[in-house]
Amino acid sequence: MMLERIAGALLGCLCSLSCLPSLRAIRRQGGVALSCTVTDEELTALVHRITDAAEALIRGDIERYAARIKHADDYTLMSPYGGDPVRGFDDSEGALEALAQFFRGGEAKVEVVETYASGDLAVLVVIERQHGTIGDLPEQDWSLRVTWVFRRTPESDWELVHRHADALVHPIDHERLGVLARGE
Repeated sequence: MMLERIAGALLGCLCSLSCLPSLRAIRRQGGVALSCTVTDEELTALVHRITDAAEALIRGDIERYAARIKHADDYTLMSPYGGDPVRGFDDSEGALEALAQFFRGGEAKVEVVETYASGDLAVLVVIERQHGTIGDLPEQDWSLRVTWVFRRTPESDWELVHRHADALVHPIDHERLGVLARGE
């Protein structure tokens, strides 16, 4: 009975049970339980941050992109090129230079579809309306449907933990989806 009262009192002092971080997350964050709320101002700031990052990336301004987006150590990417998820972000000088050469110019606008927040996670579902030159292909539409997942750090900043992007902004029919699903 005493244990139940203590647990009830602790839960009453904290935000809702659904936003309590897992023990693994607390250990990863150096033993610090973080805030349980994400404000509208923080979500707006994240939207501005990803907009600036998308604009920088398509222009090949990788330094600006890297300054705007901090990738978590456990970052995952589900690339618009498909294949296995990529784990980690290579921010070595060589990798960043290769990105700068790959993205050769263009412009981007971000349309917010929806935002979600729970505990110390923020999810931005957007369409990145992009037009530019990427790789060896001529200038064209490069619009993407993108989901960005951010986690608040112990320093109260945000790090990108997951990005999922696909180029299916323009609808495709069932037959074409079948071809893609088969890897053809």
